[in-house]
Amino acid sequence: MNQRSRDLPGFLPGAPDPDRSFHNSLPNPGNQVWQPALPLPGSLPPGLEYLSQVIVLMNFFLPLVILGTETSNKYEIKNSLGQRIYFAVEESICFNRTFCSTLRSCTLKITDNSGREVITVNRPLRCNSCWCPCYLQELEIQAPPGTIVGYVAQKWHPFLPKFTIQNANKEDILKIVGPCATCGCFGDVDFEVKTINEKLTIGKISKYWSGFVNDVFTNADNFGIHVPADLDVTVKAAMIGACFLFDFMFFEHSLAGL
Repeated sequence: MNQRSRDLPGFLPGAPDPDRSFHNSLPNPGNQVWQPALPLPGSLPPGLEYLSQVIVLMNFFLPLVILGTETSNKYEIKNSLGQRIYFAVEESICFNRTFCSTLRSCTLKITDNSGREVITVNRPLRCNSCWCPCYLQELEIQAPPGTIVGYVAQKWHPFLPKFTIQNANKEDILKIVGPCATCGCFGDVDFEVKTINEKLTIGKISKYWSGFVNDVFTNADNFGIHVPADLDVTVKAAMIGACFLFDFMFFEHSLAGL
């Protein structure tokens, strides 16, 4: 589970696996540095120019539990230098957060450093069980808002968490395969990004272990996305959506009952 990507059989040469010391020294969330604005290449969806130069995305998920009540999530999305490139806010109603918990339907709105919404992630209310092979989890990715560029869809498997990255026509592009155990109690949890036939690993999405106290008493999670730098920016946007989905499905817990 904690094996470095260069040790993974069939890992695509050149796919980065950054120094592990980076995610152990995240900047203070109260003193953020935004990445300077980049010129917009004409071929990219507005706002996704940041992803064209990003090799690793660091997602610092902020803990938000106020007076024992589960609140909507907020996320910082950073580049490999620790500069914030996007900020994401969950929009959902209190009833869904309370009674549907981690299965709740919601919309995640991702804005750039000018406050412009550049990515919208829609999550419907769906099932999440190895005993129920139908109506499984799915996310819709829009970039810019109103233009669908891809989906993240859960695929049924009795033992492993499996997902596919799909294009706007719901055609499979990549697969994501997680470990049998996703608790991550004492180490990182890696979800391998693979080709459609699952013979070649081209990257990974890692949920970093933040320590026993943080894992038990906060809702703060740190994720990293490690994929080839030249991967299409819309696929990278879908990878960000996959991080949100994994956080909901496997790592989010409520402190309301404590």
